[in-house]
Amino acid sequence: MENKFKGRSFLTLLDFTKNEITELLSLSIKLKKEKAEHLSDKPLFGKNVVLLFEKDSTRTRCAFEVGAYDLGMQVTYLGPTGSQMGKKESIKDTARVLGRMFDGIEYRGYKQETVEILSQYSKVPVWNGLTDKYHPTQILADFQTVLEYFGHLEGINFAYFGDARNNMGNSLMIGSAIMGLNFKAVAPKSLWPEESLVKKCRILAKESGGTILLTEDPILGSKNADVIYTDVWVSMGEPEAVWEERIKLLLPYQVNKKIMKNAKNSAVFMHCLPAFHNEETAMGKTIYEKYGLSSLEVTEEVFESNQSVVFDEAENRLHTIKAVMYATLGENL
Repeated sequence: MENKFKGRSFLTLLDFTKNEITELLSLSIKLKKEKAEHLSDKPLFGKNVVLLFEKDSTRTRCAFEVGAYDLGMQVTYLGPTGSQMGKKESIKDTARVLGRMFDGIEYRGYKQETVEILSQYSKVPVWNGLTDKYHPTQILADFQTVLEYFGHLEGINFAYFGDARNNMGNSLMIGSAIMGLNFKAVAPKSLWPEESLVKKCRILAKESGGTILLTEDPILGSKNADVIYTDVWVSMGEPEAVWEERIKLLLPYQVNKKIMKNAKNSAVFMHCLPAFHNEETAMGKTIYEKYGLSSLEVTEEVFESNQSVVFDEAENRLHTIKAVMYATLGENL
């Protein structure tokens, strides 16, 4: 069958329809099953992709590398100091060089504008591994995990706790609106998504049968939830003053036993990782020493509970990213 995805970039879920996202998820589920059964014919053998990272990552890098190898491709990794992009060479020039050498480009970094310029000038598929605005590959993994636990997406009550204006808050709201989930952003009003994006998502939700609700009330937000989701409160590299302010603002939105108990008995806990849930990391120790908190956005009790599906979610990064690369580079699906 004709591959409608071939040659397209994957920059934001706003570029894709409900049916197209459903197709990508179906492909990912198929690829996951084939991997478990050790079935692979290396359909993209001979192709080459480059991973352009301005921000380090465990899951994103590993998912793209293993996914590419599974599909038969060769991978070049360019880390934060691995290229001259933005330093001695413009983004446009970098795009035109890489587009001549590689069949696809992954970008993980800061500005959404960067990944859009790479797509515009490289003339090969470009995949957004994370920007300050969107994180679309993560949402595919999240939704595959929801499908595995609940069997459907439409009508799922999805509550996102924390900084709802960040890339995860934006992307989960967009994905929910397109796919027909009932999305709640549970956050202080100062950290709600931009009104223009909320309006756009409410239009999409009306078409799909979903809903969008913004609330400052953690109890209202978690009531009858099927999924409780959270993310880190502060990005690495932000000044200490921001940490102190953000922690004080978001502490009432910590996902703990009380929040999970207020959700449905069948509710699951999700997090895109890494998570600050104990003192077993250098950052965790620093947080405890400075603020007296052994956990931030989620407690250890919830993170390690039977309701936590964070590692299923992490594994699904591989399968969904693999599906995106296969769909945008392959001849047939």
